[in-house]
Amino acid sequence: MDGVGAVPAVTAWERSHAVEIQAKQPTVKGPAEQFTGNAWFDPIAQGAEASRLRVSIVRFAPGARTAWHSHPVGQTLYVTEGRGRVQSRGGEIVEVRPGEVISTPPSEWHWHGATPTDFMTHLSMLEVDDHGNSATWGAHVTDAEYGAVPRT
Repeated sequence: MDGVGAVPAVTAWERSHAVEIQAKQPTVKGPAEQFTGNAWFDPIAQGAEASRLRVSIVRFAPGARTAWHSHPVGQTLYVTEGRGRVQSRGGEIVEVRPGEVISTPPSEWHWHGATPTDFMTHLSMLEVDDHGNSATWGAHVTDAEYGAVPRT
């Protein structure tokens, strides 16, 4: 068809490369074995073969934080709201704010969460290893560790 309102022909390539729309997954509460306080996940992407990408929005209530953990292929966090805290094993606590990006190298032990007085939301981006593992979890961050004065 020619002219206004004409519907273009669909090629074989377009039929085989259609955009996929996925429904929103349910919000999941962070398990007590891996979190102190209240944290919630909204899974965004779980890459299909051959992608290993995992992306989630994670929301922390004031005082909530992860346990010590590491990621075999590393992790990138992008803070979207609130104020948070991040610490690598043996390092000082650093306060983070919206727009900041935290890059954790492979196998580095760390924790992250909200400040005692603020909510914090971040986008978590990581890849799984060759065996499908995304993290190794350790002990909970103690109140004394969490309560240390952060670098701002």
